[in-house]
Amino acid sequence: MPRSNRPRRAASGKPGQGGRKYGPVPELDLERARSGIARRESAPDGEWMVRTMTAKRAEKSYICPGCSTAVLPGVEHLVVWSEDHIFGAAAGLSERRHWHSNCWTSRTYRYR
Repeated sequence: MPRSNRPRRAASGKPGQGGRKYGPVPELDLERARSGIARRESAPDGEWMVRTMTAKRAEKSYICPGCSTAVLPGVEHLVVWSEDHIFGAAAGLSERRHWHSNCWTSRTYRYR
């Protein structure tokens, strides 16, 4: 006998839950979703992972390696780390740097 796709039990009669076991689904934070994904960039100076840090999430001050000036809190910037670090990906991640977006795109490649 084929299985039925109908639920065997009636949906919960509690208001606001719509039959869900765990309660309402939280609202999606688009700001966090946009900044949470790192992308891979290939360049003559290596493989890089680049993540956008939105102005809303930028809470600390950093020194940009491109221009040696401060990346202030509330300024959108990039977090960059080496994917092909000599000591592995974990070491590259621990040595990540915060760059101004313009400094990263206009950097000069240093051939080793």
